[in-house]
Amino acid sequence: MSDADRERLAARLHAAVGEGRLTLEEFEQRLSGVLGARTFGEVEPYVADLPGGPVTAHAAERTELRTVASSLKRHGHWVVPRVLRVSAKVGSVKLDFTDAVIPHQVVEIELDVYAGSTTIVLPPGSSVNIDDVELIASPAGVKDVATSPGYGRHFVVRGKQRAGRLLVRQQRRFWKWRW
Repeated sequence: MSDADRERLAARLHAAVGEGRLTLEEFEQRLSGVLGARTFGEVEPYVADLPGGPVTAHAAERTELRTVASSLKRHGHWVVPRVLRVSAKVGSVKLDFTDAVIPHQVVEIELDVYAGSTTIVLPPGSSVNIDDVELIASPAGVKDVATSPGYGRHFVVRGKQRAGRLLVRQQRRFWKWRW
């Protein structure tokens, strides 16, 4: 859950107290709970009875992304399914999960990449397992990301990476820029 998500939920609480749906004491308790939450599941009880819809977006169980002779990119605010299958031939793949809505604790990524590089950018506190990726004429690297499950999201990458590079890393920042 990002800071922007917490701010959005705090605004819902402010609106509810302004409409008289919450007392000031309830508002303070719920606001401290929302600001201290790390996942959408932790925040759901604080806003479940308020208007505005569910906290988390409903993600598909399985999604397939395909490309031939072009690049494939996902970044910004997008909903991540539990299983993401990526098929790319002669093109690069970049999956940036930093600002994505990830309703699942474990995300499985199935790769089928031929003649292209794959870059996976994970949010802070995440971990990854790339042990089940078959590498054919391809180097693989994990930079500054834990390889054993912890408290954050865990990503399991499997499949085939042929004639390209697989890199899993955190988002890089310098001053105002992020990449």
